[in-house]
Amino acid sequence: MSLTLQACLNGARAHPTVPVTPQQIAAEAQRSVEAGANALHLHARSRGGRETLEPGVCAEVLELVRRSPGVPVGLSTGFWIVPDERRRYAQIREWHLLPDYCSVNLSEPGAEELCELLFSEGIGVEAGLASVPDTYRLLESGLAERCVRLLIEIETQDLAQALREAEAIEILLDEALLRVPRLLHGVDATAWPLLELSLQRGYDVRIGLEDTLTLPDGRLASSNAELITQAKILAKKAGRI
Repeated sequence: MSLTLQACLNGARAHPTVPVTPQQIAAEAQRSVEAGANALHLHARSRGGRETLEPGVCAEVLELVRRSPGVPVGLSTGFWIVPDERRRYAQIREWHLLPDYCSVNLSEPGAEELCELLFSEGIGVEAGLASVPDTYRLLESGLAERCVRLLIEIETQDLAQALREAEAIEILLDEALLRVPRLLHGVDATAWPLLELSLQRGYDVRIGLEDTLTLPDGRLASSNAELITQAKILAKKAGRI
C-alpha cells in the first residue's frame, strides 16, 4: 500500500517559522511537496492571523496552494475556530472553492452533522479520534466507512500514556474490522515516536509545524519541508517508500 505523507503546515501554533498568510502557506505547501509530501493539511488564517472558516479566505488559500503540483489539500474544521455549530455549518455551506477533505474532531459538538454536511458537498472527511469515547462515537455513528482516513490523534506528552491510548483506539478499530486508512500522530514530545510507530503499523503519517517545531535530534526545524525531509528518511528506513 502506498504511503500518504501529509504535511500539517500550521495549525493554531504561533511561532515565527509557522506560515500564516495565504502566500506563506502556499510557499510552505510547495516546498513541502517538493520535499516529499503527497497530501496537505492546513488551517486558513485571516488577515489578523486568526484561524477562520470564512469562505473568501479559505478560497484564497486553496487557490494559491493548488498552484503547486497537485496533491490533496485538507482544511481544519476545529470547533474552536467557529465555536457555534450553526455558524460553522453556514460558513462551510458558503464555501465556493472546496478542499479535497476536512478533518473533523469526534470530540466536538455536532461532529456527526458536520461529517454529513461535508459528504453532501463532496468533501472527504478525516475523522479525528483523540480518545476511546471518540472512537465509540464514530463507530456508533455509522460514518467510519465513508471517511477517507481515520486520524488517531494523541495529545498527551507522556509517551507511555500515548502508546496506551493509541493501542486502546486501535483495538476498537480492529474489532470493527474497518478497512479505512489510518494515520497515527502525536504532538511535540510524542510527534516523532508516534510517526515511527505509524510507519511500523503500516499506517499513513503526518508531520509539520502544527505537530512539532523540532527535528528528531531536537534541533529547531527551519520549515515544514525540513520536517518532511526527515520523515521521508524514516519512511525509507522502515521500508515504506
